[in-house]
Amino acid sequence: MLANVMPQRGTFFELLGAHTDRLVGGANATLRLVSGLGNTSEPNLALIEEVNANEASADRIKADFIKLLYESFTTPINREQLHTLILDLDRVLDTLQCVANAIAVYNIASSTAEARSMASFGADACLRLNRAVIALADRNRAADIIAFCREVEELESRAGADMRAAVTKLFENEGDEQAAWHAMKMRGFYFTQEAVLDGCKRAAKTIEEILIQNA
Repeated sequence: MLANVMPQRGTFFELLGAHTDRLVGGANATLRLVSGLGNTSEPNLALIEEVNANEASADRIKADFIKLLYESFTTPINREQLHTLILDLDRVLDTLQCVANAIAVYNIASSTAEARSMASFGADACLRLNRAVIALADRNRAADIIAFCREVEELESRAGADMRAAVTKLFENEGDEQAAWHAMKMRGFYFTQEAVLDGCKRAAKTIEEILIQNA
């Protein structure tokens, strides 16, 4: 009974780490999906399912984490901060799932340089979040964590610039109704890709706030 209300400190970080492992898995699958559009070497549906599987697994970990969080008498970090962090991380994976599923919904058959670039930034940002979350367990790694978070913020800025350039390019030339529909669906797709980086930046800010309040 005591173990349930006073779990080992490491259990919280193990669950956070496991969740961000799924985040990295989902981001890498999304990168392969976007990069491989038009290339039949790796089926789109299999990669979309890989993203969905990572999201479903992360949802189960999130549920276990929140249950542990509110059943525990003590937590290694402020309870509300931990709750906010797991929700921030989970939203990123939810958005990655939206990117992957949009490819099937919008019938996007080919990629663009900007889409590939944003997918790459997303995968890199998720990896930085994973490393930052793992480092949270070590009180002596504050400098490393800050560096990872700043890298996430830089990646978000670069992705935002790519998104704006991509959308501008879509509407440079007027076309027929089919071209207009293509421009609108790609605009929505680019916005969803950029939302992945926005979510990563939000999670990085939460991690930075945790460091400041627990210094």
